[in-house]
Amino acid sequence: MVLVKNIDVFTPIIDEPEIAGEIAACNVTNDIFAMNVPEISGMLIFLAISTRTPMEVAEGILRGIKHFMEKKIDSKVVGGHTIYSEWPLIGGEASGYVNKSAIIHKQGVKKGDKLVLTKPIGLQATMASYRILKDFPEMLEHYSIEELQKSIDLAIKIMTTPNQDVVKTIHSYKDFSFIHALSDITGFGLGGHTAEMLQNSNLSAIIENVPSIKFSEELSHELGYAFDDCKCHETAGGMLLAVDPTNVEEFTNALTSNKISNWTVGTIDRVQPGVVRISENVQNIEITKI
Repeated sequence: MVLVKNIDVFTPIIDEPEIAGEIAACNVTNDIFAMNVPEISGMLIFLAISTRTPMEVAEGILRGIKHFMEKKIDSKVVGGHTIYSEWPLIGGEASGYVNKSAIIHKQGVKKGDKLVLTKPIGLQATMASYRILKDFPEMLEHYSIEELQKSIDLAIKIMTTPNQDVVKTIHSYKDFSFIHALSDITGFGLGGHTAEMLQNSNLSAIIENVPSIKFSEELSHELGYAFDDCKCHETAGGMLLAVDPTNVEEFTNALTSNKISNWTVGTIDRVQPGVVRISENVQNIEITKI
């Protein structure tokens, strides 16, 4: 058995304290799930707040983390540390145990592998619209505010949905060696994390399908985010799995039967080592629910 740990701290991207706490907990624990660890043994919270921060805000953040850990992934908060800071910071450390042979690393892709993604992309632009609607709503008056709010709600659901069930689906197989590499999609975006998968190999990848939150493509173009290169930043995004092509249909069916959204987004090939290409015929799939 080995102990897998992750430390992650970031600034809140939403004003609602409890939701901010859930997002922070999801972001910290997803990196453990990305190593194919099915259970989190506990989380130590790190919280930095200003001396002027209302106590109910700090309490709300802690309640959100506690709710996520206990109700969504059947784990617990085991302690933590709080400091005063002019800039708010939320995060902490999470741990999990797993048999060393069960770990699936980020590298290990093979030619012909299919890339399977379990959450749509587009969080950066969507959450930017959340802030713009509050501060400069006239900038988005050409959108349906009701429909845009639905996309924001979907983004929040994505960021507060753990990737644990993906790992449990993997562990439902006695032999899951057909999954050659595994990563979650966070700060480097779909393209960046795919490139990480290609490290230490002579292989490349082509992205052929891009599931994205409704309006995120248009918002990215307007706000200057790298949607077309699949390099928009994500927070607590989905899992990206490199799956043997002979097993991909059966595995994606298993994900679907466990109510896990999934899309086959690309293929590992050998065109230009280390390069992630976006297909000229890429299909952008607009997603309104998961």
